[in-house]
Amino acid sequence: MIDTAKLKQTVGELDEDSVHELLDQFIASKPSGDDARKVVEACQQGMEIVGANFEKGEYFVGDLIFAGELLTASIEKLKPLLGSGGGGNRGVIVLGTVEGDIHDIGKNIFKGMAEAAGFKVVDIGIDQTPAAFVKAVRENKPKIVGLSGVLTLSIDSMKRTIEALKEAGLRDALKVAIGGNAVNPEACAYVGADGWSRNAAEAVKVCGTWV
Repeated sequence: MIDTAKLKQTVGELDEDSVHELLDQFIASKPSGDDARKVVEACQQGMEIVGANFEKGEYFVGDLIFAGELLTASIEKLKPLLGSGGGGNRGVIVLGTVEGDIHDIGKNIFKGMAEAAGFKVVDIGIDQTPAAFVKAVRENKPKIVGLSGVLTLSIDSMKRTIEALKEAGLRDALKVAIGGNAVNPEACAYVGADGWSRNAAEAVKVCGTWV
């Protein structure tokens, strides 16, 4: 089994070569899907180190971009271990970062893991208006809508988005999940969502219980 503490640290240090070396060794050991999910969680914990270093002024925007690319590449490596994918036979998820927020690292991690778990994910991108979510739901007829946001102001955007889905007569047929650093049980209740998570792996499990 991989040393998850070491992996977390190497991700936090943006040591690309070491991250890929650790992951390649892990994959070669023919691990289980549960083990792979633990490795994804370790990578996410490494991203928390990146975020902390950014807040302290030790990392810059370019480092955040590189970290996102590193994490995306890591998830792609692990995808075959996380599940067969099933061609999206578990249903459609419309996913996006809400209006006023341009963060996408967490969203992209969730997308990769959800696809590996058998969902078809329609990712509409960052800074998306309530109207854009309504349009995507009408066009794709998802079972689940995922609203992502890191900034505190994202909470009000999530609320406006869910209200727009209600006004369009679409809300009752959907489960809505919110995710990102800004969310918690109080935020979930405030915006009117069905579930919340700050952890992509946990969010995928929640979606799985809905289908």
